[in-house]
Amino acid sequence: MLPTVNIPIICRRALGAPLLLCCFIIFTPPTLALDKQALRRAITGPDRDVTDFVRDQVRRPVEVLDFLGIEAGMTVLDLYAAGGYYTFILSKAVGPEGIVYAQNTPRGLRFEEDRQDISQGEALDNKIRVGNLSNVRQIIQRLGDIGLAPESLDLVIVAQTLHDYYNPNPERALEMLFKLKILLKPGGIVGITDHVGLRGRDNRDMHRMEIQQAIDVAEEAGFRVETSELLRTRSDDHSRNIFDPRLNRNTDRFLLKLQKPQQQPE
Repeated sequence: MLPTVNIPIICRRALGAPLLLCCFIIFTPPTLALDKQALRRAITGPDRDVTDFVRDQVRRPVEVLDFLGIEAGMTVLDLYAAGGYYTFILSKAVGPEGIVYAQNTPRGLRFEEDRQDISQGEALDNKIRVGNLSNVRQIIQRLGDIGLAPESLDLVIVAQTLHDYYNPNPERALEMLFKLKILLKPGGIVGITDHVGLRGRDNRDMHRMEIQQAIDVAEEAGFRVETSELLRTRSDDHSRNIFDPRLNRNTDRFLLKLQKPQQQPE
């Protein structure tokens, strides 16, 4: 989110006029659009955990971040970063001038990392150390106690987490989105990925949710919503829990881009 700057270039008195006339140019700094090839190279090096690399075919992180409009130099939040799958990628995407806040709760850090015999906290620490992710700041607090200033973030990633808020109580998901909206700059983005659930199924037990439920709660929170088919797949069996080994984590997923309005309604 780069500012527009008015720069005066000429100030002179018009012929025969008592007023001083000034001419301005409108200068908008060029956006630092995502270099997808450079990011692909950055996340395929020996400093990245191979267990994360094998997830990329399903998660398609470069394409996801491109859809969300991430740019070098941004300040971003990885909400419930867990073991840091997206933290590593975000760090490489925003570069040395950007900042990545990796948020977890103390309880979450103790969970076992997916397909590894270590905790999520240990996995995240290893990624930061091995990857030399000097632009990553860990926040070990609940969202309500996160301590970030209002309108300080350009982008937030909520990866496969919205269903955990929504399914027990939709109001929890709405409250979470309201809190993120406060932290975002005008025009800021929340990127949401999650596992697709079907109407009438026990989506809470299967760790899924309906796409329309996610859209509705985002719009209720005051975001503009854009959808993408990028992560959809026909091979998923929506009647199975996402952890069912027969799915091998290859689930049907939705991708949403939520944008905070540039100006809030009065």
